[in-house]
Amino acid sequence: MGDLETGTARSISHAIEARRESAVKLLQKLVRVPSVTGEEGAVQEIVEAAFRERGLDVDRWEATREEISPYLDHVGEQETFEDRPNVAGVRTGIGDGRSILLNAHMDTVAPGDSATWTRGPFSGEIEGDLLYGRGSCDMKGGLVTHLIALDALSDLGIRLRGDVTVAATVGEESGGLGALSTVLRGYRVDAALITEPTRLRLVPAQGGSLVFRLTVTGRSAHAAVRDEGVSALEKFIPIFEALRTLERERNATLSHPLYDGISNKVPINVGVARAGNWASTVPESLVAEVRVGLIPGEEVETFWELVAERIASVAARDPWLREHPPGIQWFGGQFAPAEVPSGAPIREAIMRAHEMATGEQPAVEGVPYGADMRLFIRFGGMPCVMYGAGDVRVAHAPDEHISVTDLLTAAKTVAFLLADWCGVAREVV
Repeated sequence: MGDLETGTARSISHAIEARRESAVKLLQKLVRVPSVTGEEGAVQEIVEAAFRERGLDVDRWEATREEISPYLDHVGEQETFEDRPNVAGVRTGIGDGRSILLNAHMDTVAPGDSATWTRGPFSGEIEGDLLYGRGSCDMKGGLVTHLIALDALSDLGIRLRGDVTVAATVGEESGGLGALSTVLRGYRVDAALITEPTRLRLVPAQGGSLVFRLTVTGRSAHAAVRDEGVSALEKFIPIFEALRTLERERNATLSHPLYDGISNKVPINVGVARAGNWASTVPESLVAEVRVGLIPGEEVETFWELVAERIASVAARDPWLREHPPGIQWFGGQFAPAEVPSGAPIREAIMRAHEMATGEQPAVEGVPYGADMRLFIRFGGMPCVMYGAGDVRVAHAPDEHISVTDLLTAAKTVAFLLADWCGVAREVV
């Protein structure tokens, strides 16, 4: 990368800074179109137009129930496949260079109660350096990062040797439908980068995120004679306590160099619990939905067995639960953990690119949440890492936002990465 340092690095940085206004306008345009998971069609129209404006070879397609059906454990059941297009754009290199896929998902979580936002959730409002709106951080800003990087290279007349594919995908928030479909469609490259909001950290490892539904059966009775019934809620309490104990044990015994600094690296969260139907009736059933975390190196199937064993051990100590064992159903997309090992070329290339953009080495972290990188690694056989502007702590929250300055820094990193990874065909000094 020495030739780039002395030749065009400064020009690339200046070209990206000059693109600030266009970056803001594009991100505002994307944010102002709601695209909650399952309703991505409208925003993908804008994405496709942006790809075509940049002269990319565009491929637009919808995943099908037939192609996805063998992978339901990984991406979950889908309510619909219609009007949920994935859009890929390819800039073909002149040859003799490494290829790369730049990915960003276009679906978002719902905005929630708009009264909790101080700015409209789809306003794209700018205040100082921050741009607000659902999806600004997670992760429409990530797509803008890719496009601004390509714009800067084009502005300078820099041609790359390797092919660059930009893939705007759907369904990440519910399991990764679009990323998996991209792999199944045949997209294979030498490495992939996802611009999830990592605070400009290099993330070569993502945790697993599994969900299950627990059903506990009781026996109803009038509250005036509640001892005649069996409360499903009361029978759930020792199961809840056993899950918390399991969480503590796993945090104390599991070790991974990228996760040891996280206080709760494998959280277990009961996100939903529904019991009973009337205050004067003993609840005859309880349904809880639970999210559990894994770290790289753990296998999904092994953890399924561990959870089943712990719940069965609670039931074995209770006469009622022995006769009425709790039911466990694993549902939705099961996010297996994934990792690209230290020394992998794509890790080293991003570290060099970030240092060129900022003058400093990036922090290297593992994240405890699930993401699409596992699908590119597991089913595409491609090394994949995450690096991007934004902070996941505001990603699903009211007043979601992203720093425009950080977005441009990420774009510089991506531009330097493309020059390094794909190879430069011609430099302009």
